Amino acid sequence: MGYVNVETEGAVAVLTIDRPKALNALNSEVLDDLNAAIDGLDLDTVRCLVITGAGDKSFVAGADIGEMSTLSKAEGEAFGKKGNDLFRKIETLPIPTIAAVNGFALGGGNELSMSCDIRLAAENAVFGQPETGLGITPGFGGTQRLARLIGPGYAKQLVYSARNIKADEALRVGLVNAVYPQEELLPAAKKLAATIAGNAPIAVRACKKAINEGLEQNMDDAIVTEEKLFGSCFETEDQRAGMGNFLKKKDDPTKVRHVAFQNK
Repeated sequence: MGYVNVETEGAVAVLTIDRPKALNALNSEVLDDLNAAIDGLDLDTVRCLVITGAGDKSFVAGADIGEMSTLSKAEGEAFGKKGNDLFRKIETLPIPTIAAVNGFALGGGNELSMSCDIRLAAENAVFGQPETGLGITPGFGGTQRLARLIGPGYAKQLVYSARNIKADEALRVGLVNAVYPQEELLPAAKKLAATIAGNAPIAVRACKKAINEGLEQNMDDAIVTEEKLFGSCFETEDQRAGMGNFLKKKDDPTKVRHVAFQNK
């Protein structure tokens, strides 16, 4: 895939958007390559996915304005659907995803980062939805996910004004989980991914499903969703190994915890 590289380190996959001369902007080819890369993941072995951009300037600087500038109404809607379908696929992957935002995350770049479960940013990262300055709306989920993540009031302010914010403000408003020096960002993302991958995969996937589905439900229904997913973990090898190891450790406090969780 010309614009996307995927490397696997144990149970962690790192997907890199590789179009640095265009600041990793999303055109149709990049979206197609991203889609193919996501479809190509071996979810029996990969337990956590890190998404980042090539170079040290940009995660994704947005959708390709040159390509969008000549679109008709119908073509614009179709392009929006193409991006939305892909980002929704990323959002609903059964495994956790981490965006390692290594620079500009504008427009489609911010929308891509928001489709991930966790966002880690470099100190030089810049976030924003600049679309109103270009005469359009965010089209890859920006009006929806931003309001859900940071609240409608502040999201409206950013979207209406097309103002960009730096990493420290993104951290303050809850758009990102943590900020690192540029050289520490990817190692930190990989370390977190490895920590996640080291936990019981069935339980981690069930937690993601419970949180994502529960956010769309009222509390009474969300609790039922949690109960069902809680119950689904029992009688699995992961549950037996995890609880059995805990009980052994309780009997022998000097015993070092080590559980090799297996996908089932």
